[in-house]
Amino acid sequence: MLSTPNGYLALVLHAHLPFVRHADGEHYLEEKWFYEALIETYIPLYIVLSRLADEEVPYRITISVSPTLLSMFRDPLLQQRFSDYMNNLVELAEREVARTRWLPAFHDTAQMYRDRFREARDVYWNRLGGDMAKGLQDLSDSGHVELITTAATHGYLPLMEVCPEAARAQILAGIDYYRQVFGIAPKGFWLPECGYSPGIDEYLREAGVRYFFIDSHGILNASPRPRYGVYAPVYCHSKVAAFGRDMESSKQVWSAQEGYPGDYDYREFYRDIGYELDWESIKPLMGNCPIRLQTGLKYYRVTGNTDRKEPYVRQWAIEKAATHAGNFVFNRERQVEYLASVMDRKPIVVAPYDAELFGHWWFEGPEFLDYVIRKIAYDQNTIALLTPSDYLELYPKNQVATPSMSSWGYMGYSEVWLADCNNWIYPHLHTMAGRMTELARSYPHPQPELTRRALAQAARELLLAQSSDWAFIMKAGTCIDYAKKRFETHTAHFLGLYDDIKSSNIDPEWLSELEEQSNLFPNIDYMVYAGRATM
Repeated sequence: MLSTPNGYLALVLHAHLPFVRHADGEHYLEEKWFYEALIETYIPLYIVLSRLADEEVPYRITISVSPTLLSMFRDPLLQQRFSDYMNNLVELAEREVARTRWLPAFHDTAQMYRDRFREARDVYWNRLGGDMAKGLQDLSDSGHVELITTAATHGYLPLMEVCPEAARAQILAGIDYYRQVFGIAPKGFWLPECGYSPGIDEYLREAGVRYFFIDSHGILNASPRPRYGVYAPVYCHSKVAAFGRDMESSKQVWSAQEGYPGDYDYREFYRDIGYELDWESIKPLMGNCPIRLQTGLKYYRVTGNTDRKEPYVRQWAIEKAATHAGNFVFNRERQVEYLASVMDRKPIVVAPYDAELFGHWWFEGPEFLDYVIRKIAYDQNTIALLTPSDYLELYPKNQVATPSMSSWGYMGYSEVWLADCNNWIYPHLHTMAGRMTELARSYPHPQPELTRRALAQAARELLLAQSSDWAFIMKAGTCIDYAKKRFETHTAHFLGLYDDIKSSNIDPEWLSELEEQSNLFPNIDYMVYAGRATM
């Protein structure tokens, strides 16, 4: 870290996927979301960040990893299926190298994919032992990455105020699983969808969390209005710090139209050989799925607003990533210089992003981050990278204010997760949350083993039904049937378990099936719902 910077930049990557493990078969295309995220985002990011650490490049960033994603990282069934997927992908890339031998516009790109997939496979098994959680632990142990977590299944917390015990349980169960995996409690917390309503911070305080993130308007509309806007944290009355998102740095990176990812030299996301080659060539990668899907092998660049895409040139794209990294750092320097001139403390610019932007949606994103970190370390003296907890160590005294109810996404006040297309789920969620609280209070420890297992599984089914991803998918209009089925399935499972527990008629075989299907959080304590909570 620079000794005398004018201000600080907090890079925050939020890594999350819904729980898409399906023990009953490999034909679920949604499970491929996880495989694609591993091969395109999480392994490439690990390679970049660990290389920076090995080279002793000074940097500090924050990575939030959701408990559902952690569960899938550590699941032996998914690890084996991902291994098969990777092997098929390497074989496809090798065939592509042969197929494009006499196609000079595509041959170099085919070789690039083959080499990347081979490296990812080697890193995943030989360095990480098939467990991406180990990679995160390594980055944390290096001192360069501060790991934090989020709610257990990424439940949208502001809409749980009808039964606040549910919001509390989402937070406490998520943090407890993080502690089980990494052996320590997280210092910070990512509010799912940046969704905040006053009182949520009290549960964070109970869990020992020091800070959380909120969207810009949640800070700017706080009461009283923060003196430094989003460029310094505020303490809630719970003494938990809220850090606000900086819109300027977010827009430059995130926006496909106005931001860097839309540049004409970058790889085009939607032109994939999965839709272009003959079926027999790509069938091994599709598994049992009868429809065409993306393979990750794409040969064209953005080119412009046209269907006539030009071939991808890797060298041009890497050079553009370096240029954009320089522009990003330059803009943060000018931003911090101005802020430092009008503030009586050093400002912090908080730049949070979904991790999957880097690599999956924006292929060159990991290289962009590599360049940004190196340029901040060696090419300037105005800003330094740090984490929110680092900033709180530097500035332990902060203004006290109550942030306003807010979220990120369209319109910024829950509109994505509470819309005409998905509002029907909430009466069911509220009813289940009330019943789970009733169960926890009616069946305190100790209970017979079968009853305890049923209560724990009921908690899992409720948590899975509460995932914000189902409402988001319904609003986005993608995989709607899958989202509805997942919600309805977990709801039916919960209601069945509730009736069985209340009637003392638990079916051991059915319970075992549910435990195998939804096997996340193996040590969950259903009594997390028994505590009194208010919002």
